[in-house]
Parts: sequence; structure tokens; C-alpha cells
Amino acid sequence: MSDVVIRPAVPILFVRDVPASAGFFKEKLGFAIDFLHGDPPFYGSVSRGEACLHLRCVHEPNFAELAAREVSLILATIEVSDVRALFEEFRQRGVAFAQTPTKKEWGGTDFHVRDTDGNVFSFVTYE
Repeated sequence: MSDVVIRPAVPILFVRDVPASAGFFKEKLGFAIDFLHGDPPFYGSVSRGEACLHLRCVHEPNFAELAAREVSLILATIEVSDVRALFEEFRQRGVAFAQTPTKKEWGGTDFHVRDTDGNVFSFVTYE
């Protein structure tokens, strides 16, 4: 066994407008905008706590149509210490939810958020 440290994965979300998407994460979800790259920006990064998401510009987000048809098609899951408190924070910010906090048989409670491009991600607390 090696001493290689494996760090958290960084999901890349496909979005139509990187600055607008970064703005959604900042205004609605309290993330910081780490960087926007290009002129105009075609790649960027947002983070909050230990969670980091990258944003990549594409003409048409390829998961949006599928996410609209499929139940719980989640592109990223972010573990948090208190899912209900975070849900309340987001609710007060006017976030639209794809799923409100739900206790799951697999041992977690999660809620789902859909971004402006139809990408769905979850916030979860394992209990």
C-alpha cells in the first residue's frame, strides 16, 4: 500500500454561461467564486468549505434533458454537517429545490438543488 493521499473529487458541471452559473452558486448557495478563466470565461471554480465544483461552458448542457426525465439524476453529492440547517439557509435565500430533506433507508438525509442549467446535486448528512 502506498502513501499516496487521495483528495476529494472535483465534479465538473456543464453550464451554458460560466459567470451566470458562478453567480447562482454565490448568490443562492453561499459559495465563493474561486476563479473564472477565459475572455469571456469558459471555465471556473466555486467552493464552500471543503466542497469545490468546477463549471465548464458547453453549448447545451448534455444532462439537462435527461435530468428532467430521470428521478434523482444527481451529478454531485456534497456531505454537510447539518443538512436541515443548510436547507433552511437555502430556503431563506429563495433556492428552488428538486427534493426537500428526505430521510433515506441507506442512512442519510438529503435534499436536492437544481441549478440554472438543470444540473441536480444533493447535500447530505449521514446519520
